[in-house]
Amino acid sequence: MIKKKKVRILTYFVLILGLILILFPLYITIVTAFKTNIQTAKSFFTPPLPATMENVWVILTSKEYWSAFKNTAYITVFVLLGNMIIMPAMSYAIARSMPSSRVYRWIYYFLLLGIFIPFQVKMMPLVKMMSYLHMLNPTGLIILCISSSTCESVFLLVGYMGAIPQEMEEAAYVDGASTFQTYTKIVFPLLKPMLATVLIKMALWTWNDFMLPLVTLNRSWKYWTLTLFQYNFKTEYMINYGLTFATILMSMLPILIFYAFMQKYIISGLTSGAVKS
Repeated sequence: MIKKKKVRILTYFVLILGLILILFPLYITIVTAFKTNIQTAKSFFTPPLPATMENVWVILTSKEYWSAFKNTAYITVFVLLGNMIIMPAMSYAIARSMPSSRVYRWIYYFLLLGIFIPFQVKMMPLVKMMSYLHMLNPTGLIILCISSSTCESVFLLVGYMGAIPQEMEEAAYVDGASTFQTYTKIVFPLLKPMLATVLIKMALWTWNDFMLPLVTLNRSWKYWTLTLFQYNFKTEYMINYGLTFATILMSMLPILIFYAFMQKYIISGLTSGAVKS
């Protein structure tokens, strides 16, 4: 009993410490966004008394912010659509063909290798290729994000398909269904928990990504995403902490709300395929 109690105390201590490490930067971001420069200079940690909406208003009336918001939303939505259409179909073909085809096994292993390649290794070749193809724009970044997400998405979906009984597909074939009908009517609906997980992960990554937009879209403010807006805004207003943190707050607020409503699907998607029938 004493040992279990010590373990429980240690567990709660680690959880509380982790909670502080997560919430403290968020607290600093929120309070600083509603402070004047004089209040920030006096104390970086105290609440804003009185609070000011001037920093948030400056951001909301900035045409660069709304242009960056539009670009980020455009990129994120179409990256998710591309993943929803391409990744399940590709994973289905690989998962069902691997047992009988060496080619599909090699394709799967080749995609797995892509998970372990750091972005810094492929950064310069990607930039040169995108420049040569005249794709240094938001549409080009959408294609690049979809291709960059292939390895992890296929890995998750192929693993999840192992929990789907193939007897249902065989019954559909006996009833005269084609492969496309079997995929769309039976397999795809069963993929929803893991597909939701993949899409949520992709939404968080695409919305918050900095490196890919930096190397492809930093030519003009008309191409900026929200992360580039934060980066360039901070450079322009280096000493104005209130405006800088207001920019960060307004940029992360939409994706925080999205994650708060959708995080349950991540848990269900990761656990529903854990046990095979």
